[in-house]
Amino acid sequence: MVLTGCTKCIKYMLFFFNFIFWLAGGVILGVALWLRHDSQTSNLLILQFEGQQAPGTFYVSVYILIAVGAVMMLVGFLGCYGAIQESQCLLGTFFFFLVILFACEVAAAMWGFMNKDTISKELTNFYDSAYIKAVDVSGSPSKDSAIKVLDVFHTTLDCCGKGDDTALFKQVAGTLCPRKSPEDFLKSQSCHSRLIALFSEKLYLIGLAALVVAVIMIFEMIFTMVLCCGIRNNPGVY
Repeated sequence: MVLTGCTKCIKYMLFFFNFIFWLAGGVILGVALWLRHDSQTSNLLILQFEGQQAPGTFYVSVYILIAVGAVMMLVGFLGCYGAIQESQCLLGTFFFFLVILFACEVAAAMWGFMNKDTISKELTNFYDSAYIKAVDVSGSPSKDSAIKVLDVFHTTLDCCGKGDDTALFKQVAGTLCPRKSPEDFLKSQSCHSRLIALFSEKLYLIGLAALVVAVIMIFEMIFTMVLCCGIRNNPGVY
């Protein structure tokens, strides 16, 4: 079937947006894999203390992103092929998957907004539980393992302590942060603020990518409906 005029223009615009959508899926997949294997987050999230694993909420989000990126690449290819073939069946299937993806993205955005501080809070609590054992002057059995856990936090985030600068902290600071001099303690950030900054930066990156993809999906849904109507109004529809 040969489309003419504005409908033909819509066909190629839909193909272009689907190609961008396919590329965006590849980018999201790549970013998700980078977040999964980023040394800063990986070093922290593989930690164990007193049989308790570091909270894995962040990894759950990353695995969802990996699945979304893969599905976006598949759906983007389906949309490109349907636009070139001018097939209502393929375009209808593409539109169906697009609506589902858009609904899932909106739901994920709402969940992410409501739980945006959960990841950093969970890791902060995990850090605090190890910190309490590490500064225990009574000689807790788990003190050595707590110091090792804190050492990973301090090395990875270049921080020291909770920012509470108490007499007790000054007493054990040399043990908790052996790589830092007394002058460094005055300049170093607390691990609480470093954890919040670390995950806020990564969530901002994810949110920006989701916003770009949502805009592309809206245009694709509009162009798909217009192209389907154009194909239906031409002879030889299949």
